[in-house]
Amino acid sequence: MSSSPLTSEQADLFSRCVDVGGIAVFPSDTVYGLACDPAQRDAVTRLYALKRRPLEAPSAVMFFSLALALEALAELGPNTRAALERLLPGPLTVLLDNRAGRFPLACGSEPATLGLRVPALSAQLAALGELKRPILQSSANQAGEPAPSSIEQLSPTIADGVDLVLDGGPVGERSSSVVDLREYEREGRWELLREGPLGAEQIEALLSDRS
Repeated sequence: MSSSPLTSEQADLFSRCVDVGGIAVFPSDTVYGLACDPAQRDAVTRLYALKRRPLEAPSAVMFFSLALALEALAELGPNTRAALERLLPGPLTVLLDNRAGRFPLACGSEPATLGLRVPALSAQLAALGELKRPILQSSANQAGEPAPSSIEQLSPTIADGVDLVLDGGPVGERSSSVVDLREYEREGRWELLREGPLGAEQIEALLSDRS
């Protein structure tokens, strides 16, 4: 079990793996995830097959910097952007109105909705913050199986089917909370669709923080 922080070299290897159409296992602020390039159809198809997940099911796009995410999603309105600045980085998947049709391969059968992740990286995982590219990410388990919180919990099928495994030591034991912000820009409404590390009261407090 790794106890050393991830290095810049490991982060660069991760980025290069994704660049060339590979699939990687990586640690996050919640559980271990699978990653690939969200623009490469073959890579996305392979990741979904490895998870035994239908292509129609949506995944999330992860940026390792909130500034990069906001730059890439320039069409977001001011209310939504302000909400993201209060919520992220953090152990959340945020559902956004995707009228611009960003990252269609990650959206599955719901092209009008984009799932966004920006993890809060610990000192152990800080090197991942050097990545300047987005990834398509999903938990590193097959459908119906528990998400792994350490490399030792990876199923052999997942471990043998990827091109790179980054060991960041033990991470969280719960998948991200899922918060729906699709109506936030127009109506100020949000909904917690899945409780994970953050519950509704914590999310409400973050959204209400005007500091």
